[in-house]
Amino acid sequence: MTKHVTLYLDSGTTYAPNSPAPFLNRLVTFPARFATRPRSASNFGRELRLANWTLSFSLPIPLSCFAPLSIERSFQPTMSLLQYPPPVDYASQTTGFKEFLKGFKSFQSNSEAAATEALQDLNIDEGRTSDEYDFMDDADEMDGATSRPTKRQNPKFKYMQILQDVANRDTSHIQIDLDDLETFEKSMPEGEDLKLVESIEKNAHHYVDIISSVVDELMPQSTKDVTYKDDVLDIIMSQRERRNEATEAALEADMDSDPASLPTFPAELTRRYTLNFKPVTPSGSSSDRGSKALAVRNVRGEHLGHLITVRGITTRVSDVKPAIQINAYTCDRCGCEVFQPVTTKQYLPLSECPADECKNNNSKGQLFLSTRASKFTPFQEVKIQEMADQVPVGHIPRTLTINCHGALTRQLNPGDVVDIGGVFLPTPYTGFRAIRAGLLTDTFLEAHHITQHKKSYNDMGMDHITLRKIEQHQRSGNMYEYLSRSIAPEIYGHLDVKKALLLLLIGGVTKEMGDGMHIRGDINICLMGDPGVAKSQLLRYITKVAPRGVYTTGRGSSGVGLTAAVMRDPVTDEMVLEGGALVLADNGICCIDEFDKMEDADRTAIHEVMEQQTISISKAGITTTLNARTSILAAANPLYGRYNPRVSPVENINLPAALLSRFDVMFLLLDTPSREGDEELANHVTYVHMHNKHPESEDAGVMFTPHEVRQYIAKARTFRPIVPSSVSDYMVGAYVAMRKRQKVDESKKRQFSHVTPRTLLGIVRLSQALARLRFSDQVVREDVDEALRLIEVSKASLYNDGEHGADNTPSSKIYNLIRSMKESGAAAIGDGEEGEMSMRRIRERVLARGFTEDNLTMTIDEYAEMNLWQVTGNGTRLLFTEVDGDMDM
Repeated sequence: MTKHVTLYLDSGTTYAPNSPAPFLNRLVTFPARFATRPRSASNFGRELRLANWTLSFSLPIPLSCFAPLSIERSFQPTMSLLQYPPPVDYASQTTGFKEFLKGFKSFQSNSEAAATEALQDLNIDEGRTSDEYDFMDDADEMDGATSRPTKRQNPKFKYMQILQDVANRDTSHIQIDLDDLETFEKSMPEGEDLKLVESIEKNAHHYVDIISSVVDELMPQSTKDVTYKDDVLDIIMSQRERRNEATEAALEADMDSDPASLPTFPAELTRRYTLNFKPVTPSGSSSDRGSKALAVRNVRGEHLGHLITVRGITTRVSDVKPAIQINAYTCDRCGCEVFQPVTTKQYLPLSECPADECKNNNSKGQLFLSTRASKFTPFQEVKIQEMADQVPVGHIPRTLTINCHGALTRQLNPGDVVDIGGVFLPTPYTGFRAIRAGLLTDTFLEAHHITQHKKSYNDMGMDHITLRKIEQHQRSGNMYEYLSRSIAPEIYGHLDVKKALLLLLIGGVTKEMGDGMHIRGDINICLMGDPGVAKSQLLRYITKVAPRGVYTTGRGSSGVGLTAAVMRDPVTDEMVLEGGALVLADNGICCIDEFDKMEDADRTAIHEVMEQQTISISKAGITTTLNARTSILAAANPLYGRYNPRVSPVENINLPAALLSRFDVMFLLLDTPSREGDEELANHVTYVHMHNKHPESEDAGVMFTPHEVRQYIAKARTFRPIVPSSVSDYMVGAYVAMRKRQKVDESKKRQFSHVTPRTLLGIVRLSQALARLRFSDQVVREDVDEALRLIEVSKASLYNDGEHGADNTPSSKIYNLIRSMKESGAAAIGDGEEGEMSMRRIRERVLARGFTEDNLTMTIDEYAEMNLWQVTGNGTRLLFTEVDGDMDM
């Protein structure tokens, strides 16, 4: 009998006399040819394994030649395949995880908290006594941010503190940051490559159990007095422990019994936390790390079981429901308590008692489910859809199911743009879908970490660089101009429109009366104008700047799509409400383009939203009220496509008065030819196309990035300014003057919109937004003047068109402006004569409109010579000498 034998030898070993070395010498006498081959080669037949080198006989050798040799037992020829060491040493990794949790220290910097405290101490009325802002300081701070610890940095044991908080019942969520674990691996001695991060990324679901067992071992004792009266699980666990202690004492008294037969609790039952992983933060280029956020259609079969990050927009969020984690049963005969861990959607409940007592007595005790003693965890199913820019041409967006457990529930709302890190897992189809699917399985992402792309204003902090930049320019008094110019800088002109949009982002103060009455603080704006004046681009920009913005079009939106639709939930098979665009924009801004193209029946659906900010639904047996605390920004074209100056403004606008009165400001933007304006617009547009950025204008001042604008607005919205009595009286006088102006417009058929009590509330909201912009808790007269100016400017295109013979010289424009201020009472002096105005307010208003001091002086002198007014009070007051009889009501 002959066999092919492979002999492995260690070239660096000195063999004893009874080692296989003599055997090798004897084999040389055989007519055989030796050849070396790598150990990874395929070997057939019997093997004699020693070490790293392989000697293969090309001719068959009888097995009898092995018999007389003195070979150690470990080198006996055996019939076996090549055995490789396990790729993962779980014991070493468990020890590594334990050292990481016990010894990892973090340097937590309170820079954001420090920035917030410094901003709260910011006083714009103080003198210039602080250090001047220097942009070079920011560069130094950016370069040394990682190498120069500040005095606020204190090293501490990060994860042991988290475990202590869990033990004290202060938190129930443990998040393992893989960035920290990667830092810990790099600090380990050379030669100890445990591959902790790599192993977790490839098999995250299994490592949750491994690290949870380590956490259970390291869990410290509670340092606080924990009250058990509110927690059912505490009561049941204490009863179980007392029962086990009594049973153990009885078993110890009975020498024949085994105490090890006592029922034990599953680890999931005693844990009061959920453990999740935070993926490694990508650094460098987008292709450096495999953990970069993937598009939904790029998630493939190779990612099954891996920890990945997916980017998408949330489309549907289910209700939070309890999911069973541990089922507890009680035997009706022996009283034994049996636990059943549930890890899948479907499971088979236990029916027979597995206890030894029932088995020995052959009683087959029946198990009854104890719901109170079972453990449940919050569960929420979320659907995300890939972003519009990730969808190839001609394809439809794909969706992915997200399963959220524990602390990750209630973190997402429809419309949120998020990066979700989790484990990509398969799940079999159930029900009739399983019959049709055959061998196919469905997939889902088990969420571990959620990153919001747009945080709400309440969750937004302010970094120290933005803080110093704001502090520097706040003292100049031009923040209003700087911030408004920073909105859509690529769009030429429309400075007053941008100022109104800035106030819309800031908003007024929402008030809740004691009797439940709600007064909205959100500002609604309508942009009505000719085609090609960049209305849609302004709407698009606002949706990007706002933390929560929804963009829709009038023709593509129905009343149900704007409010809410009744649908059947595919998970629970219940009738549920699916929120529309206005519900998705709750606490945000809803931009509706082509507002005039909407059907009248659909347009009436937003009447309630614009004033009461709620949506009342009574459909399919569901009667409820949904919140829609949103600002409406609408863009529309006139009735005939372009504004027709031959008909009245009301006919051009073609919107019902009930809807018009709900807009605080309505801009009429007309595209009138002007050589100077057209040339500047053309130069601006061509510059943007050539350089992919807006031109740097000398008078533009400081430009803020959208992120800085968002941070500034977040801080401004924390103020709640009030209206003092003096400003309130001034506001009342301005409102009465506006009502007089409306009567004049009606007689001249130039009525733009009706002045209603809602107009007064709009002035209050705009004034409060201006006060918030100044970080002030009180509204002043200048805020009211600016609010009135914006309302007047919104109609400037109408009043200054060619049909009414308006003169376009600076003197005529300044005169018309001062005249409108007189009629509105914007610059009236309370203790002066009738028609007497403050020159200081006139100068502020005229300069704010872009005119120079010389233009104002020339206009004052020119019309004073015409005896239309006179300057009194040493140049501090302006008194009109004529009185219009038609101004009286």
